[in-house]
Amino acid sequence: MTPSVFIIDDDAGMRDSLVVLLRSQGIRCRAFAGGADFFRAMPTDETACVITDMRMPEVDGAEVVRRISAERGAAWPILVITAHADVPLAVSLMKQGVVDFIEKPFDPSRLIESVRASLSRLGQVSEHQRLTAIARERYERLTPRESQVFSALIEGLSNKAIAQMLDISPRTVEVFRAKVMQKMEADSLSDLIKTGLLLGNEGALTS
Repeated sequence: MTPSVFIIDDDAGMRDSLVVLLRSQGIRCRAFAGGADFFRAMPTDETACVITDMRMPEVDGAEVVRRISAERGAAWPILVITAHADVPLAVSLMKQGVVDFIEKPFDPSRLIESVRASLSRLGQVSEHQRLTAIARERYERLTPRESQVFSALIEGLSNKAIAQMLDISPRTVEVFRAKVMQKMEADSLSDLIKTGLLLGNEGALTS
């Protein structure tokens, strides 16, 4: 299913216009009357695109960006629309993960283009999440000793170096290595390293 677009704006007229515009393009969307309203409802979608205004009561756009970026990261790309744009603000928001900064009044086609680009990238994010979940499930099959050997292998250590580090024989390392390859369903050391990098980037590896 195509991810939804969440619209956050305290201007009812703007919210309605955006909903009509997006739905006319076949894009699923849902509107919220401000940041506070959004976080009270807080959708649980794994991936989504967010369009937020900046100047809103209670919870403004900057706080919306900060919280979503911290909690969802690339899985929820954010587009900011505002009538009060300035370069320092745009730069600051982009550094926090905002993918586009659109000034009002804007060309509807410009917004649609940006939304579609964000939704397209989400397909890649979803696939990354799927592969990470599979890798994590396989990693959890490993015993503590196998986990140590796995971590050492993806760090590039030789069997001899691993044996010295863990105070076991090289032959024992080979046995553990074979078990790790089997449980991680890796056809080669290259596959194992790729899985290790994937888990490491996600913070899934434990020491």
